[in-house]
Amino acid sequence: MSSRSPVYARPLLATAASIVVLTGIAATAPAATPTTAATTSPSAALDDTYYRDALGKTGAALKSSLHTIISDQTKLTYTQVWDALKLTDQDPANSSNVILLYTGRSQAKTGNGGDTGDWNREHVWAKSHGDFGTATGPGTDIHHLRPEDVGVNSIRGNKDFDNGGGAVSGAPGNFTDGDSFEPRDAVKGDVARMILYMAVRYEGDDSFADLEPNDSVSNGSAPNIGRLSVLKQWSQEDPPDSFEQNRNEVIFDRFQHNRNPFIDHPEWVEAIW
Repeated sequence: MSSRSPVYARPLLATAASIVVLTGIAATAPAATPTTAATTSPSAALDDTYYRDALGKTGAALKSSLHTIISDQTKLTYTQVWDALKLTDQDPANSSNVILLYTGRSQAKTGNGGDTGDWNREHVWAKSHGDFGTATGPGTDIHHLRPEDVGVNSIRGNKDFDNGGGAVSGAPGNFTDGDSFEPRDAVKGDVARMILYMAVRYEGDDSFADLEPNDSVSNGSAPNIGRLSVLKQWSQEDPPDSFEQNRNEVIFDRFQHNRNPFIDHPEWVEAIW
């Protein structure tokens, strides 16, 4: 790992709209993904219905209850993920575009594919960690699939998450080294909550591995991703914003009909881990 500070080496960004010139990409400004923290708790209706069986629990009991709740979902094929991401990650300022996770760039929905400059489907929980690939289930769960620039997606690869490293070409504010990737400040909490969602949703009681976070950054193909201590920090310092909350609603209403509980109840991160 880099010797850069294990906590934020830069203050959290108040906005992702700083003007940058992307290496190898035309000059553009990262989309102004809202980063204002939520000031209200989930609606009473959600707690009285969707989360009713989880309320008042902590630790393993809470994790088990949430697993049962969010496992009731509609599954997508990997092809269907393309169209889903065009709605879940739609740019609030331009309905023809999506916002890319790591770069923050607003890009045409039609610019998806596998060529340089295109956006493709990033598995935030790297699909080799547990060897689920693109199989219907964890490989197609849009709670952790996000649009990202092809080149930046390749740079992230299957690395664990941690603070440190050198600047990522074409993605200002992101850093990487030989064993980890640090996303830009505006989406650090998003990344953490996606990872922890996967750890609760996939518990090994189906045909897939039991996915669990740990404090390592050398997990290889094991069904683990780290660094848990850093992910917890990221979730606390970058609470859910309006973009992330809207994404959760679109997934629930339009596609999978399940929710990421750590967006609705960020305090449950500490209650479980």
